[in-house]
Amino acid sequence: MTIKITKTTTPKVKPENPLGFGKYFTDHMVTMEYLEGKWAAPEIVPYSPFSLDPSTAIFHYGQGIFEGLKAYKDSKGKIRLFRTLDNLNRLNDSAERLCIPKIDTRVVYDALVELIKLDADWIPTDEGTSLYIRPSIIALDNALGVRASQNYLFFIILSPVGAYYEKGFSPIKLYVEENYSRAAKGGTGDKKVIGNYAASLRAAADAATKGYSQVMWLDANEHKYVEEVGAMNICFVMDGNKIITPALTGSILPGITRRSVLELAAANGFTVEERLVSIDELVNAAKSGKCTEIFGTGTAAVISPVGAFCYKGEEISVNAGKLGDITQKIYTELTGIQTGKVEDRFGWSIVL
Repeated sequence: MTIKITKTTTPKVKPENPLGFGKYFTDHMVTMEYLEGKWAAPEIVPYSPFSLDPSTAIFHYGQGIFEGLKAYKDSKGKIRLFRTLDNLNRLNDSAERLCIPKIDTRVVYDALVELIKLDADWIPTDEGTSLYIRPSIIALDNALGVRASQNYLFFIILSPVGAYYEKGFSPIKLYVEENYSRAAKGGTGDKKVIGNYAASLRAAADAATKGYSQVMWLDANEHKYVEEVGAMNICFVMDGNKIITPALTGSILPGITRRSVLELAAANGFTVEERLVSIDELVNAAKSGKCTEIFGTGTAAVISPVGAFCYKGEEISVNAGKLGDITQKIYTELTGIQTGKVEDRFGWSIVL
């Protein structure tokens, strides 16, 4: 389909490193409205603020969803996308849960490709950098009342980013949250819902004051089983050749990076397990040396090594707080596939 493009007349000055994460945004964005029972055609327009009425439903009831994915430039200057349709399909899963009309993923994909091509000069090429892509849908009705909106706004913005953590690819420390809960089964914890993240901020802030990068969440029912970390899924290396991650039981986000890591690990000969992991099992395994590495998986950080975690006031070190060989191996191959340095034997990448 032909996508209407309105180019900016006031291009921005492109930032230089260090980029940080989510601080800068490109010249253009995609917008698409759902009005009178159907999605209109997407358009590419200059990046600019939205004008929304104070009564707009998103402000009052949080009926909104989003996704996060990335684009890269390889050594030949080609643009590379990674599992893009998986993210758009997951956006539709979230939409269904929040009574938001599903998008046509093919139409949105085509619009996204045109947007990235238009703002291709914004894609950074330094080691560890990428172009972060944020598709979102928000409720637009100008009326109060707890019900599904009749009108919606879909948009995509782009942001050149560096490392998610200030210290880059270095082991972080996690704080095991014993009081607050992230999500319960039957809720929206397995969807990319805006409100999920607001509800996690108090625990994250408390953890930060104690010197920890993120929260490790336990299940809401018993506070017994490890679920995920604030901005990523979590994996444990056990017995030298086994990679274990909490099972998707309805309150854990089914991460695209998580899935990629498990598929990559299995292809490399590791034993992969998706199952319940109690915090007591993890503590005992870390203390005994059975658990030799811990790492997080997510779009923002890709792979995040964990050097220690705190539970019941005791800080427990993993691999002496150092980056593990298996974590490094998975990170190197996965980021190599994303950036074109390593052959993509899985067919995950799309080269524009």
